[in-house]
Amino acid sequence: MIPWLADDNNSFPDINTALEEPNGLLAAGGDLSCDRLISAYSQGVFPWFSEEDPILWWSPAPRCVLIPERLHVSRSLAKCIRKQQFTVTFDRAFRQVIHNCSELRKHREGTWITDEMQTAYCQLSSRGVAHSVEVWQDDQLVGGLYGLCIGNIFFGESMFSTKTNASKVAFCYLAAQLKAWNFSLIDCQLHSDHLQSMGAHEIDRKEFQQFLQHNPTPATPAERTEWSFSISSKDIC
Repeated sequence: MIPWLADDNNSFPDINTALEEPNGLLAAGGDLSCDRLISAYSQGVFPWFSEEDPILWWSPAPRCVLIPERLHVSRSLAKCIRKQQFTVTFDRAFRQVIHNCSELRKHREGTWITDEMQTAYCQLSSRGVAHSVEVWQDDQLVGGLYGLCIGNIFFGESMFSTKTNASKVAFCYLAAQLKAWNFSLIDCQLHSDHLQSMGAHEIDRKEFQQFLQHNPTPATPAERTEWSFSISSKDIC
């Protein structure tokens, strides 16, 4: 039996109480208010549910993460980045990015990025908590990703690509910029071969909690609300 969250209380159970099966299920209920979402991510918790389900909150173990300075760029991807066939931006089209992430998953396996989720994360974007990376080609949005910044951790949520390597380029630029800003971690949530090929690895819950505990401002958004790139392709490969 998992706890049911009250609408008027943004606290979460200890993540060590999350179920092993299904892996990481911690709680249900509550809402997707900005304050609750910030509280959740600060504690290593994120929402993930289908439209027909109640809001479900998760904290799986092991956790897939990437240390920004350990980004791995393959030869073929490095060649693509050096060609500069894409233009990469921060926070220029957050709403488009999250919509495209939703549409991509809807066609593949059914989306968990519901209209309610999109509205909630767009509100976080307007508060400078959620951020997007956009990849453009000939003024067309062809890839991107989004997530939350709390303290010196970036909590990645989803990415999409309509051109080969576009989402990988977005991730490389993000990691390189976060390295320049001395971020400690990119939380990738769950393992994928795609992320592993770029340097992500799994850590146990205890190690992940240590990152959360050493996060300098775990309960507040980062001070840097308007993001722009100070790095270039030469800083990546």
